[in-house]
Amino acid sequence: MPYPRPLATTLLAETPVPDGLTATVPRQLVHRASVAETFLTGATSINTDRFTVFAEWPRAHQLHVSPDRSAYEPLLVAETVRQAGTLIAHTAYEVPLGHQFVLQELRITTRPERLVMGATPAEPVLHIEVVDVTRRGGRPAGFRYDVEIRLGEELVGTAHVAATWTSAAVYRRLRGGRTAATVSALPAPQGLPPAVVGRALPEDVVLAPAGRSDDWQLRVDTGHAVFFDHPLDHVPGMLLLEAARQAVWAGARGTHRTAASFHAVFHQYAELDLPLWIEAESRAGAHGTDVQVVGRQGKSTVFECGVGIEER
Repeated sequence: MPYPRPLATTLLAETPVPDGLTATVPRQLVHRASVAETFLTGATSINTDRFTVFAEWPRAHQLHVSPDRSAYEPLLVAETVRQAGTLIAHTAYEVPLGHQFVLQELRITTRPERLVMGATPAEPVLHIEVVDVTRRGGRPAGFRYDVEIRLGEELVGTAHVAATWTSAAVYRRLRGGRTAATVSALPAPQGLPPAVVGRALPEDVVLAPAGRSDDWQLRVDTGHAVFFDHPLDHVPGMLLLEAARQAVWAGARGTHRTAASFHAVFHQYAELDLPLWIEAESRAGAHGTDVQVVGRQGKSTVFECGVGIEER
């Protein structure tokens, strides 16, 4: 059952915090190993299934801030929304720490013109409503939630997320003994030039040439401090979303595009030790998307992502 008291009472220290000081929530509650990658600062419950989550966005970041530090990247909104879901699951729906989360679907729309960097770190507020809870054996086993993301009075994004979770023991059975310790990623191939995919650093490039203009091989670097903040036995969903973003840039061929919206469906785990091929096709899709990106391993479709673009 959800906690009847405000979430903030489970997140804040017993000693009062002086006005003007902010701390992040415990990193374990958002499935991060690094405090620097923890963007949430607190939460309150409005009623059983409605919550307000508070965050702070850094003014400098390897991935989530534009190279010239003038704007936040739309995928920062996606990561903040993901963290908010895990926070609420643990604190309001009593999902034990150690359970494994599976992101099934993410729909997110942003307004890039409102993600401009200010003189201080931005402090977005997320208004969340859980619209459906799946139960197994009387306990929550997954949910869907809608999000509005605001900076001050301005709406900067909306999202819809579907996720499930399972115990560590069940997860081990599902994975057939595949763990971060027993599975090694394929050697990372040479990536595309950073400017081609809208990145400043070669280590942030996640696409490698595959012989055709709209096909690429996913480049997986398990030493990447953001995508692999902690050891994993599979390719994380945020890396797949970044691949979709970079595919839009790579397919632009000199035109200036911003990936402003994403509608991603994750069909199965993307394995580290198998090549994953990224394909992009410019075509109209659901929810106003303009480019369809598909990730495949062997004969299986791992994920699909419609990307809505804005010309700049």
